[in-house]
Amino acid sequence: MIVNTHEAKTKLSSLLEEVAAGKEVIIAKAGRPVARLIPVNPPAAREPGIAKGKLTEAFFEPLPAEEIEEWQP
Repeated sequence: MIVNTHEAKTKLSSLLEEVAAGKEVIIAKAGRPVARLIPVNPPAAREPGIAKGKLTEAFFEPLPAEEIEEWQP
């Protein structure tokens, strides 16, 4: 996404949200790119199936009533 300096000043908060979500923002002055906003720590790539084979059958059993009560407000 490319924005000019005026737009970057007026929409900085929303641009930072975009950057935090992993997008890159280019700031231009008079139509010429001069700066790039990128995440400090890019989001880690998610790998589907990372827990495959690591969960025991106990994971899928219902919780005991006492534990369920502890989660209630």
